[in-house]
Amino acid sequence: MSRVEARIRQLAREAAQALGYTVEDVQLLGSGQKLVLRISIDKEGGVTIGDCELMSRQLGALLDVEDLIPGRYYLEVSSPGLDRPLKSPADFVKHKGKLIRVSTKTPLDGQNFLIGRLEEAKEEAFVIRVGEKDLEIPYKAVTKARLEIEI
Repeated sequence: MSRVEARIRQLAREAAQALGYTVEDVQLLGSGQKLVLRISIDKEGGVTIGDCELMSRQLGALLDVEDLIPGRYYLEVSSPGLDRPLKSPADFVKHKGKLIRVSTKTPLDGQNFLIGRLEEAKEEAFVIRVGEKDLEIPYKAVTKARLEIEI
């Protein structure tokens, strides 16, 4: 991560904290005239469009003052969504008890794609219940993990 990206992440966290949100993800995408700064925020009870607008105004003002991104860029602020990605052990702890889908580098129980209930989150691995089986999956074996939408 570059110094600019680290500073953007810090400003996003400061703005979010002042507004009562948490920053779930920060991405600076593209190059030249097509830069997109994508910020994902969350809060207890979920994020509204109004929350995204407020965060966008707050962070946009901070970014304008600091002038970290040369030229034009697009700022997108959104919620991580109902099928949000699980990226860190803290994400797994936070969503214990929920249904998740996981893709793994190598087959586990004969499959690279699993859907199950998140039973436990440990320091190096998590446990999901698939059918009647509990499977322990090391975080390092995961290529992608997301919440599964339950209706």
